[in-house]
Amino acid sequence: MLSSRAATRSRFVDWTAPFAIALVLLLAALVLLPMFRLLMTSLTGEARQLTLEHYHQLFADPAFVKPLLTTLWTSAAVGVLCVLAAAPMSWLVSRTDLPGKRLLRTLILASFVTPPFLGAFAWVLLGGPNAGLINQWYYALFGLKPFEATPLINIFSAGGMVFVMALYTFPYVFTFVANSLDVIPSELEEASAILGAPAWRTALDITLPLVMPALLAGFLIAFLQSMTLFGTPAILALPAGIDTMTTKIWSLFQFPPQLGLAAALSLPLLLITVLLLRAQSAIMGRRGYSVIGGKSTGTRLIRLGAWTIPALALFAFVLGSSIVLPYGVLVRTAFVKNWSGPVVGNLSLEHWRFVFFEFSQTRLAFQNTFVLGIAAATAGTILVTTVGYLSLRKLVWGHRYLGFLATAPVAIPGIVLAVGLFLSYTQPPFVLYGTLSIIFLAYLTKELPVGYQQIGASLKSVHPELEDASRIFGATRLRALFDITAPLIRNGVIATWIFIFIGSIRELSATILLFTARTKTISVTMFDLRESNDWGPIAVLSITMLLITFAMILLINHFTDRRLT
Repeated sequence: MLSSRAATRSRFVDWTAPFAIALVLLLAALVLLPMFRLLMTSLTGEARQLTLEHYHQLFADPAFVKPLLTTLWTSAAVGVLCVLAAAPMSWLVSRTDLPGKRLLRTLILASFVTPPFLGAFAWVLLGGPNAGLINQWYYALFGLKPFEATPLINIFSAGGMVFVMALYTFPYVFTFVANSLDVIPSELEEASAILGAPAWRTALDITLPLVMPALLAGFLIAFLQSMTLFGTPAILALPAGIDTMTTKIWSLFQFPPQLGLAAALSLPLLLITVLLLRAQSAIMGRRGYSVIGGKSTGTRLIRLGAWTIPALALFAFVLGSSIVLPYGVLVRTAFVKNWSGPVVGNLSLEHWRFVFFEFSQTRLAFQNTFVLGIAAATAGTILVTTVGYLSLRKLVWGHRYLGFLATAPVAIPGIVLAVGLFLSYTQPPFVLYGTLSIIFLAYLTKELPVGYQQIGASLKSVHPELEDASRIFGATRLRALFDITAPLIRNGVIATWIFIFIGSIRELSATILLFTARTKTISVTMFDLRESNDWGPIAVLSITMLLITFAMILLINHFTDRRLT
């Protein structure tokens, strides 16, 4: 009898608390260890002594101060451009009778999911000072000669970099403001219209103050996103001799590597990122709206009338610059022999044949990309599902630490994380550099916040009483998660897997410091092809990546639209 009871107790031992401790240690190793190594390396001199030498050089040498200043003013310019474009666009789709609003929102989503470095590649083909198609049309229209006349557009400049980064960052601001307008009742605006105020006056005096928190938060996120980008500055600014903080960190890894300076330069970028995210959270955390006096009657749409054409022109310019022209020039370049020549008599499948049948790096790049994407998505989904369940349900002591560590990587720029991982895993006891494992750790860590947020939304749709019922029958917390909760949030789990997979296959900022000849991915391969101006193969790989991304987006829509509630 006693042995039977002992067996019963051992069979129902609750391993939840030890498992939670193990998860905390795992997340700490993923997130905190690279940051610790980053800090210690920045404070260590050549003689292995503690010193502030690297920071002194960082803030005294113009070669480092100038990239910092360039990063700050270009990021601020991107934020301003995004607000100027996205604020009226979000107001038009939320508060007016603008035609085709559903299609316009879909196209903005396409801008959102397009990797910025692909947009930069496309704008080299469009706005290159001599061979860019827009400049070619300009020269032909006015009978000018390339190399002699001033180009209409010179994309290889700080202004060109700001323009292209804004094209793929404005959706952040649009999403913040449009979502804010969707939840703000329109009674005040309707009262203003009843009292005779014109639509523009109502927008400035009533709507703008209501959405100001969302605008400020969107500006900060746009600033942050542009500040941490590597691909666009490397493609558009470096050829003009302009460095940003991310490209400067990358250059410090070229032979001979200057790891102490790279670590010291990474920490200000990390600090600025943390401060911006804290400010954004504080702004959005104080936002609140309430309706006094009854139920909202819905939004009364403003008739644009004669302003419909200018409104559509705004969308045409922004979406044409971010989607239509870039996608068009990539497709054109992929199917012609000479990308700068006319289409007539120039059509060919040569670049497709070269990429998929002759280019020796293609197979390895696709293999590495999909192995890393599948591995990071699978491990990340299992990890965030377990962490999300334990932390959001507040089932264990230290659940706050789990939630903090799972969301902390959102404050770590990709290239900063790569520096930390490089410093952590290029020496014993764990030498991972030169293997896919170190890139896998980068992807897994970087995508944790996205997965955690997605799983959190799914878990909130499942009432804890269902799990409590399983506990009454003797199931442990972990058994309840896998037998009860996981099947109920199946669609959310699948969507999380796809989100992490998409983020992994398009990653460049972290990969650029961690790859070797045997661990190249598709994005790194495209970046390498840029140095030899092989724009046809770049276009083929770009289209392939976009097709994979949009196929995954369709799958996300399929599963999220059918999520159980």
